[in-house]
Amino acid sequence: MSGQRGIIVLLGPPGVGKGTQGQRWAEENEWLYAATGDLLREAVQKQTPIGIQAKAYMEKGLLVPDELMDKIVEEVLLNSKQSILLDGYPRTLAQAQVLDEMAQRLGWKIQIAVLMTLSDDEIVDRLSARRICPNCKAIYNLKSKPPRNDEICDECSAKLIQRDDDRPEVIRKRLAVYHEQTAPVVNYYRSKGILTEVCSLGTPEEVYERLKKVTLA
Repeated sequence: MSGQRGIIVLLGPPGVGKGTQGQRWAEENEWLYAATGDLLREAVQKQTPIGIQAKAYMEKGLLVPDELMDKIVEEVLLNSKQSILLDGYPRTLAQAQVLDEMAQRLGWKIQIAVLMTLSDDEIVDRLSARRICPNCKAIYNLKSKPPRNDEICDECSAKLIQRDDDRPEVIRKRLAVYHEQTAPVVNYYRSKGILTEVCSLGTPEEVYERLKKVTLA
């Protein structure tokens, strides 16, 4: 996929490993990894005009409107010399349609949409095992990356905590919202013939090998 400024859209529910796998893939292939959550936080921190508008919504606990997310992504497309792996956008059918229009207008090509899949039960299992140190912010997973001592931080010996949004009932609500929002996006890319799926079950290395096969084909 070299030789042309392209876009890979990375889709998948929370806890499926998009960030871990996407960052590694982008680094190894010299693409820009663009996670919209990070872009949003950066715009807020730098107090860009879009960041100031977005902050007003975030402070009220409201979702940032599509048009602001569209503008943040458009800025990345305007400024990037590298091909881009997009994580976290588009989340809605409207955003997917806007991304098509922006790509066409600015001379980009959406090459492939990769849907990383895992059953809801597996995701709940994975995310509910996450623990965080309230003191030094180190992150653990009781299954895949446990602390040396039971729920005690290796770094500073503080008692680890579970975030509210890592509780099973909250995770299931987040997944329900994800499925409702993203199903039309998945169908949109499937109808265009550019959707491919990668199963996220297994070790990070196994998942990464699957991701490489579909993206570098």
